[in-house]
Amino acid sequence: MSAIRNLEPKLVWEIFDDITRVPRPSKKEEKITKFLIEFAEAHHLDYQCDAIGNVVIRKAAAAGYESRPTIVLQAHTDMVCEKNSDKVFDFDNDAIETIIDGEWVKADGTTLGADDGIGVAAALALLIDESVAHPALEALFTVDEETGLTGAFNLGEGMVKGKYLINLDSEDEGEVFIGCAGGIDTLAYLPLVTKKAPSHHTFYKVSVSGLLGGHSGDDIDKGHANSNKLAARIAERGARLFGAKLAHFDGGNLRNAIPREAYIILGVPSVQAEEFVTDTKAFAEALCAEFALVEKGAKIEIAEVDAPATVLGEETQRNLLLALISVPSGVLAMSAAMPGLVETSTNLASVKFREDEIVITTSQRSSLESAKEYAKLHVESAFVAAGCQVVHSDGYPGWAPNPNSALLECTKAAYQRLFGKEVKVRAIHAGLECGLFLEKYPHLEMVSFGPTLRGVHSPDERLEIATVDKFWKLLLEVVATIE
Repeated sequence: MSAIRNLEPKLVWEIFDDITRVPRPSKKEEKITKFLIEFAEAHHLDYQCDAIGNVVIRKAAAAGYESRPTIVLQAHTDMVCEKNSDKVFDFDNDAIETIIDGEWVKADGTTLGADDGIGVAAALALLIDESVAHPALEALFTVDEETGLTGAFNLGEGMVKGKYLINLDSEDEGEVFIGCAGGIDTLAYLPLVTKKAPSHHTFYKVSVSGLLGGHSGDDIDKGHANSNKLAARIAERGARLFGAKLAHFDGGNLRNAIPREAYIILGVPSVQAEEFVTDTKAFAEALCAEFALVEKGAKIEIAEVDAPATVLGEETQRNLLLALISVPSGVLAMSAAMPGLVETSTNLASVKFREDEIVITTSQRSSLESAKEYAKLHVESAFVAAGCQVVHSDGYPGWAPNPNSALLECTKAAYQRLFGKEVKVRAIHAGLECGLFLEKYPHLEMVSFGPTLRGVHSPDERLEIATVDKFWKLLLEVVATIE
């Protein structure tokens, strides 16, 4: 039995522990959907499942609350599946291995899945806690939030009827969110043209690891290094100074995670091999020093490897490095309306070699639709100039803040009563599903809050134990007092 089952609030932690045992990668939510349906049936609750796999579980109002408006509790069921390179783990079949580390719960070498498993757990706990006073509840669990918001995009008709929606997918206790950024993905495709690897060359694998990574929205302003950018800079320098031939480039995985690991394979004339190694090690030290105040665990290592059969053709190598060097990654603009909020950003998420092409994935975010479109154009222009074919996703809308919401006022008052201080009201640079819900149900009043999470979308993901209790108490108070 996991030790987290003894934490308080016990019901929430017990359900969260159950959820960690259910594999639920994005686009593979069948097992968690089955878990939710069985949960509803076991507790004699009405439920509905739409065509894409979203589930809503309903509970009638407690005595005396029948006349109050219905509340929607909303969380997403999928999780980001990232692991350390030395961790053996099958996200399709294995249970997450949870660890209590001081004041935090984390996983052993993988993402924890508290984003948004703890939101799912809180909603389910509320449905079965008979001591809670509440109006009618609709607990909405959406699929595939992390890789395209397809659950929210394709929400079935009549799934929810509530007036208020509480999104349980925020990551900073003491803050309530009333707006979020919209986003769009941009993918660049470069034909993978190779030639026979030259003779009399020595080949090296240069690996970037130990970076913080993190969420490409919430962490984009924290100065975290991008492993793809560092690897590209090393490859470009090797090509410029030593005529290095690039045989392979692999970095990052998910569109919404700042990449934390990457590697390249470079070949240099053997007569220059010693000089190349010395220069690359010195440049690696300079790169680590550049981010030393933030990336304390950064490592750049070089090791000789066997010669590959092929390297990139000259034009392909030139275009790839041009693309990776020139495409922006990071904060593009800060908000003038809400000081401290990132308005617009982009993330160079992954570089992957396929059978006949190289695929570069980026994601753009902005709280302004016009700025989001400009960021998309900015990234597209860099890729087109480097000879890439470019494809954009459909994108998703932002969530415009409603500072006059009755639900917001109730949440602020509840937090003040419970904890004797004001809750911070913010917008978030990350994407939430709320913008899509507002498109389908324009009458909804919405807020988002949750416990404190750090390192989400990376194996450093951790959940602050004490904040789960505060999150739970706030949820109960809002549900009991909103009218």
